[in-house]
Amino acid sequence: MSFTVAIVGRPNVGKSTLFNRLVGKKLALVDDTPGVTRDRRPGDAKLLDLRFIIIDTAGLEEAGPDTLEGRMRAQTEAAIGEADLTLFVVDAKAGLTPLDKTFGELLRRSGKPVVLVANKSEARGSDGGFYDAFTLGLGDPVPISAEHGEGMVDLRDAVVAAIGEEVAFPEPEDVAETNIDLPMLAPGDEDDVEAEYDETKPLRVAIIGRPNAGKSTLINRFLGEDRLLTGPEAGITRDSISVEWEWRGRTIKMFDTAGMRRKARVQEKLEKLSVADSLRSIRFAETVVIVFDATIPFEKQDLQLVDLVLREGRAAVLAFNKWDLVEDTQAVLADLREKTERLLPQARGIRAVPIAGQTGYGLDKLMQSIIDTDRVWNIRISTAKLNRWLEGTQIQHPPPAVSGRRLKLKYMTQVKARPPAFMISCTRPDSLPESYVRYLTNGLRVDFKLPGVPIRIHFKAGENPFEGRKRKRT
Repeated sequence: MSFTVAIVGRPNVGKSTLFNRLVGKKLALVDDTPGVTRDRRPGDAKLLDLRFIIIDTAGLEEAGPDTLEGRMRAQTEAAIGEADLTLFVVDAKAGLTPLDKTFGELLRRSGKPVVLVANKSEARGSDGGFYDAFTLGLGDPVPISAEHGEGMVDLRDAVVAAIGEEVAFPEPEDVAETNIDLPMLAPGDEDDVEAEYDETKPLRVAIIGRPNAGKSTLINRFLGEDRLLTGPEAGITRDSISVEWEWRGRTIKMFDTAGMRRKARVQEKLEKLSVADSLRSIRFAETVVIVFDATIPFEKQDLQLVDLVLREGRAAVLAFNKWDLVEDTQAVLADLREKTERLLPQARGIRAVPIAGQTGYGLDKLMQSIIDTDRVWNIRISTAKLNRWLEGTQIQHPPPAVSGRRLKLKYMTQVKARPPAFMISCTRPDSLPESYVRYLTNGLRVDFKLPGVPIRIHFKAGENPFEGRKRKRT
């Protein structure tokens, strides 16, 4: 990407709608309620032949630094300082307000190039607001409709004029050609290859939990800066925001999500949109960290979130946050271990780490647990090992007899990883009791060291070579 652009303006002028239009996806939450966006969100934008990084920001408001609105304004000012160009969006339909003039002066003092954008110009009666925008002294306003995509050509021309053609269209870098020799597999060897874990591959991690569990504070501590909006108020985060950083040379893409309450309590449309965005982050993540409040752990919602992550097939790690507020740490730790084993039998061996997002306690151990869990989630086991294990398991505990006929497990192979999934060829798979499936699952988890990740086992009836043949008469 060649340059960075920040979208700023007062609340409810259509900044997030324009952001979604430029990135080509509905990434940012959009609603008629003012002040939906709170954190700054980056995205890869495309405006005709232009490619750049776009940053959606919270609506600019005049407020004290200790208030939520004041902290939102600080995030927006940080985005302006980071950007090469600012799109100042005003509402042509509603006309200019004193806030627009105040923040126009703020942008003028910043010394950064500014493009004045008059949004909602397609509305009836918007001409007055459009011509009023000239009084801001920021150049000619560009009339657009972010909702309907009108005026994008004029916006592109204004951006190029403000940033300069050298920055807008940088010369492409020369890429040296490299020849990579790939190892060849012999026919039939694909199932017996145990792929090594790639320590350099970027890792996608989602942070979820109940409201006010400390998710944004945790990510800020990882980054070493106040990148995400935090505070004592519950439910500050609304959008799922992704941030990138490096841990021991490995790129980590971490998603901060909105706190998820019990479904019965989620009534407002905006909160429903936030929860849907959080669920989408879980599905696109590889490892999910469920943040518990160590002072009130194992609420019903906590258990439901862990179960949701496992049903989605993600690798899961528990983080008991606010450990700095716990007094008798040894007694509480023993109690948490006992409850984890008892209340989460479907995630036997799941890694749980006590942390403190405010102080940074336990964060390295948490990251190591994330890496170790992701390694297990990606594991591949050779067919030969699986069939030797299956044979020994049946000798130790044979499958039960159903209607006087004993079931037989013939063959086993791993059909996929992420999460580990296996296929077993057997007789009468529909008759295999659930208790024996649990026995096989627990055996796999223990013998192949697969703690805390979902394990899928599928059963398939073996083909009968004589099926369909007519019996010969003698």
